[in-house]
Amino acid sequence: MDILIVDGYNMIGAWPELQKLKNSDFAAARDLLIEKMAEYQGYTGTKVIVVFDAYIAKGIEQKYKNYNVDVIYTKEKETADEKIEKLATQLTNRTTKVFVATSDYAEQWQIFGQGAFRKSARELYNEINDIEKGINQNMKEIKHGQPVSKIPLSKEVLDFFEKFRRGEGS
Repeated sequence: MDILIVDGYNMIGAWPELQKLKNSDFAAARDLLIEKMAEYQGYTGTKVIVVFDAYIAKGIEQKYKNYNVDVIYTKEKETADEKIEKLATQLTNRTTKVFVATSDYAEQWQIFGQGAFRKSARELYNEINDIEKGINQNMKEIKHGQPVSKIPLSKEVLDFFEKFRRGEGS
């Protein structure tokens, strides 16, 4: 199994659309990042964990699932980098490849030391854009391949014709 650990605020600061959004609505930028990571997870089958830095916030670590993506806010006096390093150490094993998405150079070297692989913010951004293009292309092909009725029919009539077509109706 592959796991991708994402440095949330690092991505928000590096991706153009999230940078723009964070200036007007920071929470919306976080939500959009999580939504994009859910699409990534669904498309690639890679488990995604997004870590947000709550270093200055008082309290305990918070974990929850959003769109089936694990979201973690670090505990008081713990940076996202520290949490990511711990996760990389805990999750890396023979059968699990751990990737960490960050453009923090110092963090990248720490990750290498933990046996994890790195993805820069730009690499992940480009990969997400490619995935979105692929999904859009697949949707166009699916739409294009479906016959369109020129006469609007009710569901009951469509069901009758389908049964008739299959030889089930009389």
